Amino acid sequence: MSTDAASGDDDLKERVTNFLRRNFPQIQMHGGSAAIQNLDRESGEVTIMLGGACSGCGISPMTIQAIKSRMVKEIPEIETVHAETGMGGGGHEEGMSPSFPGESSSEETESDEGPQAPF
Repeated sequence: MSTDAASGDDDLKERVTNFLRRNFPQIQMHGGSAAIQNLDRESGEVTIMLGGACSGCGISPMTIQAIKSRMVKEIPEIETVHAETGMGGGGHEEGMSPSFPGESSSEETESDEGPQAPF
């Protein structure tokens, strides 16, 4: 890779980072984070990982959709945006499910009746 290509990649990465900071300050204000996981200048693809509070947030799918639609419009070199919250279970199509305090995620649970009433 030439130094021109390397500096172009750094410039593109900086523009993507600035896009996220400028357009989505609410991610940070609500305890979330957004980071570039992969950036391929040749294919025009970028992968963004939302973390922190975004991982269990009910509106993260809307945030992801907004990132995907706006980034390709504002940064011409980006053609495809992949964004995830890390809740997909490492590539499994399980979907997102909320967790609640006191909820057990162990598969050893024999009954799925829910919590017992104190009376």
